[in-house]
Parts: sequence; structure tokens; C-alpha cells
Amino acid sequence: MTGQTNTRLADLFGLAGWSKGELARMVNRQAAAMGHPQLATDTSRVRRWIDMGETPRDPVPRVLAALFTERLGRVVTIEDLGFVRHGRAGKRRDVRHDDNPDGLPWAPERTAAVLTEFTGMDLMLNRRGLVGAGAALAAGSVLTNAMHDWLHADPTRSGAAPSAVDPLHADPAGYDRYEAAPIGSEEIEALERSVEVFRAWDASRGGGLQRKAVVGQLNEVGGMLAYHHPDHLQRRLWGVAANLAVLAGWMSHDVGLEPTAQKYFVIAAHAAREGGDRPRAGEALSRAARQMVHLGRPDEALDLMKLATSGAGERLLPRTKAMFHTIEAWAQASMGRGQAMRRTLGEAEDMFVSDKGEDKPSWMQNFDEADLHGMQALAYRTLAEHDPGAAVPAQRHAKLAIELRRDGHDRSKLFDHISLASACFIADDPEQADRYARLALVSMGETSSHRTWDRLREMYRLTGEYAGYTKIDHLREEIATALPKAPANRPRTGEV
Repeated sequence: MTGQTNTRLADLFGLAGWSKGELARMVNRQAAAMGHPQLATDTSRVRRWIDMGETPRDPVPRVLAALFTERLGRVVTIEDLGFVRHGRAGKRRDVRHDDNPDGLPWAPERTAAVLTEFTGMDLMLNRRGLVGAGAALAAGSVLTNAMHDWLHADPTRSGAAPSAVDPLHADPAGYDRYEAAPIGSEEIEALERSVEVFRAWDASRGGGLQRKAVVGQLNEVGGMLAYHHPDHLQRRLWGVAANLAVLAGWMSHDVGLEPTAQKYFVIAAHAAREGGDRPRAGEALSRAARQMVHLGRPDEALDLMKLATSGAGERLLPRTKAMFHTIEAWAQASMGRGQAMRRTLGEAEDMFVSDKGEDKPSWMQNFDEADLHGMQALAYRTLAEHDPGAAVPAQRHAKLAIELRRDGHDRSKLFDHISLASACFIADDPEQADRYARLALVSMGETSSHRTWDRLREMYRLTGEYAGYTKIDHLREEIATALPKAPANRPRTGEV
């Protein structure tokens, strides 16, 4: 007990709109449903949690997390409630500190526990038909400051995973009633193949239709990580967890669940680092950086990219460096820094052509020449908002990206068409803009990506300069018909 108000719990309690007596009764009912009928919470106990900073014993934090998750329609974890987990990790920062609310970084056994708890809550939202978009994103500088030293150090392999034969000393939130058991290389190979299937689906159709399946698979992997396998298998399992967490984050970002997406990217970075794959951890953080640019926070994206690049270590391949540079360039373009953007894109091209054909990890397979041009098109098109002359190279790169796109990358091709049409509007070429905009509209219905709607809204804004042109007026009507109503307070965005 701290003797001070638990402000995080107090804020969530105020949002939920319960009385203290109501919450006490719900805790008792929910605990009984979870197999703890002996719990007898009362109003005075709830008051001590909120007003005096008392941390309740297990299972109460998990019960409260489940209740608030259902009530608020977004994932609420134990850390979100302002409670400190008491595990075997030793000392760490108090999670109530506003500059690091999640207590980052996590110890290895806590990574599996947080992964399982968070995915379980996310799945509960899916089952109840709720949506999880009400939380706040952590600032990029907060993540950078919290994770810098940890990411640059090598993980300790001995004892990195808890043993399932001693469940009394492990965090119970991490098990989610999953009976941990050993698995072999064949099972891990099957999990690795499933990642490829999910990745291909996301590239083709967007994140909406398979997100729940990816989260469910990640939840199962979290349970598997509760068992201490031989080191070579445990590393591969951490790799599967990292890949699935990145996919879950990217799919969540694709459908507008931004705080949920950020949490998955952080989970992915932890999982990759525990598996000894620092480049993968860096790539996970680069996804969080792309998300920040999309949400209009390019300065925070640059903070994250510094961490992603330095934390990835010396094993970072040239092609991965090229991809990182394109994200930095896009952030610079969003800030109107044309000279810096052009220099960074030049470095990206140099890195890309210096690639010697080394065996690339599976998570880099999709960054090919088409993606390089697609990101260059996006950067120039973004800069064109500040410098209209950038619309010409934006068109050139977008056309090259479209020509080079492989089958199965429908969403990226759609973004290329929108970038190209937008650049044509900025370049005062409405005839060509109309042509490419209609090609984008044809494929809109084949994806489940909210980001396409965001980009289409941006293009619609540009069409306003040509209102009164019959052809463009018809195009505006078609765009308005294709778009759902914009959610309230949706930030101006753009992403590839």
C-alpha cells in the first residue's frame, strides 16, 4: 500500500461509471466464475485499491482487468490498472510512473505472461463483439527511453524461461489456464509455416479478416513459452512469437486499433530479443515508427527509428537498413524536410543495391524493389504537400512500384495507385489523377484495410481543387460512396 491514490485505476474507474459497491459485487461474481468462489470483496476494499494505492492479491488484478476490458471495449491489462506484478524478475521500475506505465522492459518470464494475458483480453473483445480503440498511445520518446539500455544488452539465456513444473513461482496471469507442455521441432515448423500463411493473407487482403486468428495463434504460443524447452527450440519459439506479434500489431494498425497495435509491436520486440534476434526486435520497433508517421507524429517516429537502428546491432543486413531509411525519409517528408528526406532516400537506394543476396529472414521477404519504390513514392507524395515539385518524382516511383508488384500484394498496389493519383492532383494533372483514382476504387472492396480509407480521404481532399470539373465531380461522388463515415477525431494519416 502506497498511501496515495492509484490514479490509473481511478481514471479507469471513472470511465467505467460504476459505484464502488457495484465493482465489489462484480469482482466477487467474476472471481467465482474463474474458480475462486471464496473471494469476498467489499466497498471498503475497493476504496483502498483506488484511494490508498493498495495492490490486491491474485486473482483480483486479473479479475479487474477482465471486467474493465469488457466494460470499456479495449484491452485493459494489470499494468493499465496501476498494479505492480510481484514475480521473480527482481527489481524494476514502478509501473505507476507516468513516464513508463507498462514497466518496460519486461523480464523474460513476464514477456510470456504479458503476451498471454494481452492476447487473451484481445480475444475476449472479439468474442463479445467489442472494439478496442479507446486507449492512449505511449509516446515514441517514452518507449525509446524505457527500452534503450535493455535492447542494446544481450539477454541472459540461462533461466530465461520459467519451468512449467514450478507453477507456484510463475506469474499466474501468463498461463490463462493453458497446460504447458513440451513441443518439438515439427510443431515449431508447423507454427512457422502458419506465420507465412497469415503474412500472405495480410499482404493480399488486409488485416481485418485474419486478425483474430493471428491473435489466437499468438495466445497459444504464449502458453507454450511457459515451458522451458531446450535452448535451440526456445529461441525458435520466441521467433514465432515475435513474427506473430508483429503481424497482430500490423493487422491491428490496419483496422485502426492503434493502442492495441503498439502493444503488440512492443511485445514483438521483447520476444525477438529474448530469442536473440536483435534485428527482428529492431524491425518490430520500426513498425511502431511507421504507425507514428501514419498518425501524424513523425518526430516520435524518428525517435523510434533511432532505437530500432541502434538496437538491431551489427547483424543488420543492407536491405533491412534500406527499409529503415525509407521509414525515416517518410517521417522527414511529413515534417517538410525535403533535403533530409532526399539524402535519406539516397542512402536507402545505396543500401538496397549493396545487398549481396544474403539469405534474408522470412520477415524481410516482402521488402523488394517494388516496396522500395512504393515507399519512395509515399515519401515524395507526402513532401509534395510542402513542396509541390516533389509530385513529379512521386509519380515516377509509384509507376515503377506498380510495374514491379508481385501477385498477392494487392493492398500495396492499391496504395501505389492512391499515391500516384494524389501526386497527379498535386501536379495539376486531373485527367491522369482521375484514371489512377478509379483503378484504386476498383480494388477497394477487396481489402479489409482501414488505412486505405484514410488514404482515400486524403485523395478526396485533393479533389476539392477541381470541384466543378464534371469528371472530377463524378469521381468525388464515387469516393464519397466508397468511404464509410469517418470516425470522430480521426487524425490525418497516410501509409504504404
